[in-house]
Formats: sequence, structure tokens, C-alpha cells
Amino acid sequence: MCLSPLIEKLQSAHDLTDTELLAFLTEPQDEAALFAAADAERRKWYGDAVYLRGLIEFTNYCKNNCYYCGIRAGNPHAERYRLTDTQILECCAQGYALGYRTFVLQGGEDPYYTDDKICALVSAIAAKYPDCRITLSIGEKSRESYQRYYDAGARRYLLRHETASPEHYRKLHPECMTLENRKRCLRDLQAIGYQVGSGFMIGSPGQTPENLLADIRFLQNLQPAMIGVGPYITHSETPFADQMSGDLHFSLKIIALLRLMFPKSLIPATTAFGSMHPQGRELALKAGSNVMMPNLSPTEVRKLYDLYENKICVGEEAAQSFRSLTARIQAAGYRIVSDVGDSLVTKST
Repeated sequence: MCLSPLIEKLQSAHDLTDTELLAFLTEPQDEAALFAAADAERRKWYGDAVYLRGLIEFTNYCKNNCYYCGIRAGNPHAERYRLTDTQILECCAQGYALGYRTFVLQGGEDPYYTDDKICALVSAIAAKYPDCRITLSIGEKSRESYQRYYDAGARRYLLRHETASPEHYRKLHPECMTLENRKRCLRDLQAIGYQVGSGFMIGSPGQTPENLLADIRFLQNLQPAMIGVGPYITHSETPFADQMSGDLHFSLKIIALLRLMFPKSLIPATTAFGSMHPQGRELALKAGSNVMMPNLSPTEVRKLYDLYENKICVGEEAAQSFRSLTARIQAAGYRIVSDVGDSLVTKST
């Protein structure tokens, strides 16, 4: 296969100059060649393995008012819920029986969940499932809080930076939130010893190629264990209700770019891809992704955790979803691995 100079350089050097990156982002590329190169790179490091993380969306309360998010505090039509500890542990039990060895506790920044409550929950899961990894995705906290969660047994933390451009950050968030604090959180998490996941939305309102360039350079500096990206999808109950959603094909192009630039990072095929296209997650796998996060939350609350609209898999039981996902992953040419799936960037202790 004849590769373009940019794809060839990405394969060999895992980097491009600013000028080359902007050209890559703004000019058409041979998608077949790009995706094949990205898939070959992921197979070099991770083979055909796809690691599953059992997602438990345990609260949709949030004190923040991010302009793109459906569960923002300012959405008066959001139907709020919190899972009990018993419900969360039942989700873990069901997931463990299916073969999940990582649980992701994700929620809005809900003040009800004090550090004591989070630590008690993490400790309970860690005690019952010592062969599993516990991931938290609960937003911006103090370093002291992050340390307490780590001491309780959490080993991974997901916190998208969303955009590395201060000007773009201001367009997406209220004044009380700052990019500086988001970066501080990511640095604190890494210093404590977490496997850190960061990332950004693709096609968010006001995003420019220069913003994406800044995102990539920030990630190069951060070197996260996981990079989570996906197409921005609009929500009617936000200030961005009239904005266009991101583009699926451009988002797949970014996935492939990230795989070639960050060959050892874990890159999820996020639900947003599947929400935009019936085979969206499979397409992301073929473009370089190697993680999926099926939903273990009770079916009755899944539709309420609507960061964006038309999210897939809100009605499937966990076992049904697992069987369906297994078949689809195999059909795409990959295999599910029942493993904690540590990143090759850093190893958890």
C-alpha cells in the first residue's frame, strides 16, 4: 500500500510538526491507508485484544453548568437519580460474572457524594473484587480527595481536559470553571500514581484545527494511560441546542491519528461513535481503538444519564449487551479479553 508522506511519517516517528499536523487535520487523507496503518500499530502493541470496562453511571446530579452537557445543573427538565450502594454493588456482581475486571464509577460532580461516601464505596468494591481495577470519573477534586480515593483502592481516573485552548475552554464552560484547575487535577492524579485518562470532544462548538493541535500537544506533554475522544453530540436542553454535532468520519480520522501518535495508549471506542452510526464503535476499533465501556447501570436509569441525546444501549440488560457486543467485536476481527487491561504507558501497582 502506498502511503502518503504524512501517514508514513506518523508510522515511523509517531509525530508531526505543527504545520504538518494542521495539514493532516484540514486536508483529505486516504482513509483506508490511514485506518490500516492505525490498526497495524494497535496490533503491534495490543494484538487483537479489546478490553472491556463495566460502566456504572451512579448519579446524574451535577453542580456544574458546562454548556454542552445534558445533565448540567441548569437543565430543569433532567430527571435526577442516585444509585444506592447496594445497587452499585449489584452492578459489579453482574459485571464480574460476565467477565468484567474493571469497573468505572462515573457521575456528575454531585456534592452528596462526600469523600467519605466515595471511599467507603471504593473500599467495598476493592475488598470484594481484589482482582479488578476500580476507575473513577467524578470530575475535579482536591489532591487530598484524589489521594483518599487512591488509598481506598481506586487505581484509574478519567478526566477529559475537553480542550487545551483557554479561549475555547471559556466558550464551553462557565466562568467559575478554569482550564488551569482541570490541568492541575490531571497533574495531581498522575503524581499520586493513577493511570490517568484524558481527552476531548471532536467538533465541539467553536473548535478550530488550531484547538485540536493544542489538544494533541497537551496530550503529548501529559502522556495519559488512556485517551478518550468522541464526536460532540448536541443536546436540546443546553445553550448549544442549535449547534451541529461533530462529524463521524473526521472523528475516526482523529482516532487513527491518536493511535499513530500514542501507540501505547488505550483508546476507547466511545458510545458516542455508536450513537452516530450503527457500526460506529466497530469503525472506531478498525481505526485504532482497543477499549469499550459497556453499560452495567440498571436499565431504568440509563436513559436519564443523557450527556447527549439518542445514546445507544439504554434498554439492553447487561448480559444481553455483553453477548451482542462479543459477537460484534468478533465479527469486526477482534476478541474480548477478560483482563484488567492495564495501559502500556504506565503500570498500576
